[in-house]
Amino acid sequence: MEDELFTTRMDSPPFDCKPYSSQWYQQLRGLLGEAGCRRLGFYELPADFLLSVVIPVYNEAATICTLVERVKAAPMRKELILVDDGSSDGSPAILQQLQQENSDDPENRLVVLLHQQNQGKGAALRTGFASASGNVVLVQDADLEYDPSDYARLLQPIVENQADVVYGSRFLGDQPHRVLYFWHYVGNKLLTMLSNCFTNLNLTDMETCYKVFSRRALAEVLPSLRQNRFGIEPEITAKIARHQLRVFELSVSYSGRTYEQGKKIGWRDGVQALWCILRYGFAD
Repeated sequence: MEDELFTTRMDSPPFDCKPYSSQWYQQLRGLLGEAGCRRLGFYELPADFLLSVVIPVYNEAATICTLVERVKAAPMRKELILVDDGSSDGSPAILQQLQQENSDDPENRLVVLLHQQNQGKGAALRTGFASASGNVVLVQDADLEYDPSDYARLLQPIVENQADVVYGSRFLGDQPHRVLYFWHYVGNKLLTMLSNCFTNLNLTDMETCYKVFSRRALAEVLPSLRQNRFGIEPEITAKIARHQLRVFELSVSYSGRTYEQGKKIGWRDGVQALWCILRYGFAD
């Protein structure tokens, strides 16, 4: 009898319906139990859920097509907001072609926005944030350092109303990451520690790309954002803390690039981040 029940359940798997839908979750819950589902990160997304993925692009012609395919593969309805920040390597033409090729995909709407001149990551994010219409807004870099397969894990605390903001940490240690520059690691840890001193948060990775916001949380911090370059990272963190938003942090995988592969952040950005920590630590 138990064998027959098990066979029946396995013969009607949840894989013939949309992942994270109510039907998918209920079948998995019946098979694994609620505790098993929570342990494995299985949960239900609302039927009308929409994730806005804001992707700043600057001279990423070599990676942007692969990145868009990886984002599209994440199992939830999305709008991809691609903001080209004055690229000179043909990225704008590639983005417009991608938009045309995906115009009929109801699960992955592509929006392409163009800056005529390079202004910086912060400016590109503000442009993208202003166009986002999803229930949750997530920041994704246009290179291949961060893996969109982490989206479902990052969304769960917000969907379940435990968090307003989620940071994806490269340093929590239980996900694979490429071993690279020691002094970059030291610099990141130092900036995170100094930021924590002013915000009274206990983050492990303030400079992470993966910052995920509920729509309400983003609406609170967006109007006061000012930084155009990488200073946007400590500025956002300071303003999240000032608004006393609920912050969660989850580990993510990371495949860092070398400078030869196109890594753009350098020591000047570290100095700018330090100034922003001090600046926004005291006032908006």
